[in-house]
Amino acid sequence: MGQRIVFAAFAAVALISCQKKAAGQTVAVVNNEEITASELNDELARENLSGAAATTEARNRALQNLINRRLLAQQATSDGLDKSPEFLKQQRRMTEDLLINMLLSRQLNTAQVPSADAIKRYEAAHPEVFTNRETWTLDQIVYPLTKDAALTAKIAAAKTLGEIAQALTAANLQFTRSTKEIDSALFPQDAYQQIVKLKPGEPFVVPGPDKAVASVITARKPNPLPEDKARQLALQAMRREQLGKLIDERVKSLKTSAKIQYQPGFGPPKS
Repeated sequence: MGQRIVFAAFAAVALISCQKKAAGQTVAVVNNEEITASELNDELARENLSGAAATTEARNRALQNLINRRLLAQQATSDGLDKSPEFLKQQRRMTEDLLINMLLSRQLNTAQVPSADAIKRYEAAHPEVFTNRETWTLDQIVYPLTKDAALTAKIAAAKTLGEIAQALTAANLQFTRSTKEIDSALFPQDAYQQIVKLKPGEPFVVPGPDKAVASVITARKPNPLPEDKARQLALQAMRREQLGKLIDERVKSLKTSAKIQYQPGFGPPKS
């Protein structure tokens, strides 16, 4: 009998010691799961509020959001959703994304920052974004993509937007017309170079997944960036390109030492 009492007392002490408390760096406990001050600060950051500057009301509201999320997650776990194939698949993808982003961020932070001369050369090589940046007014025709080769050839050969409209009407293909302003910097450099070589009034066509847009530039307005903003934008673009090269080089290096097996018919593309 005495031994049972000792065991019972020991179990009670162990249970009490496992009960977590909202103290110190733990700002709340939800069904014995901690929510830390670090998690709360991250939540405030997502709401564009710093931990020091946030009001008590904003801080408490952010904490309630975390508690609500934790309760729903606990319920999902209780329902066994954390063991489902769909959850495990998405969890793996999100974990991979997080690890990759952290790896690339570390490499980018240790990479050499472009010099002032390199930034100037980049700006000069991308006039559509910097020195020749403009706002274009476009007359546009939006129409469904067609598999009719003859119609596609007529549209490609058209010298005016009116000729495209006539070709679409003759083919009984419905379209809509509109006017739009667009920043020249939004066009990829190769597309921009082709567009600026067109004669006045000559259309260009941009295909999409299921529709195409034929446009004509009817007005141009200079839209230069202040020097400091241009430099910042150029630096960001250069860092993105730098990151792309880092990814390509790292993947190429990893593949040389990795053991990768393919099922027949699932190998890498030839090109």
